[in-house]
Amino acid sequence: MAEKRNIFLVGPMGAGKSTIGRQIARQLHLEFYDSDSEIERRTGAEISWVFELEGEEGFRAREEKVIEELTENMGIVLATGGGSVMSKESRNRLSARGVVVYLKTPIEKQLARTQRDKRRPLIAEADDPRKVLEELAQERDPLYEEIADITVQTDDQSAKFVVNDIIDQLESINGLG
Repeated sequence: MAEKRNIFLVGPMGAGKSTIGRQIARQLHLEFYDSDSEIERRTGAEISWVFELEGEEGFRAREEKVIEELTENMGIVLATGGGSVMSKESRNRLSARGVVVYLKTPIEKQLARTQRDKRRPLIAEADDPRKVLEELAQERDPLYEEIADITVQTDDQSAKFVVNDIIDQLESINGLG
């Protein structure tokens, strides 16, 4: 099997995919991309506005296209949106084109990290954000697990610790470091 040079971060909102992804990219001298930021760049609008205008289905179609294009690159770190794994095509692309790292985060941490963030359309207007996050976890966690090459708990660890743990595991998989 060819060496996998891409690193794809999956996991729920608030797991730290963007923060950790940027640091991994910096340490390994790779390019960093965030699929949500890329959608915002291409549309010229915030994710919440895309959701409002096109609904979740329209947003997911855009997300699938962005993931398809970005995963064709080599030597990148990609932080995906929490729901990107809902697309079988995206799961297949992520799994085939790089090392998939699942950042596993408890609901409590997600709530703490996302409570003031109005840019998360699935929970921004929710009456019960905990219930929404629990339902999303029930639906998505098995999909994250399905494609993960590496799973890392991010609950009480510093970003630096998580980054170093991931890089150590990547090196043991295929000497990426």
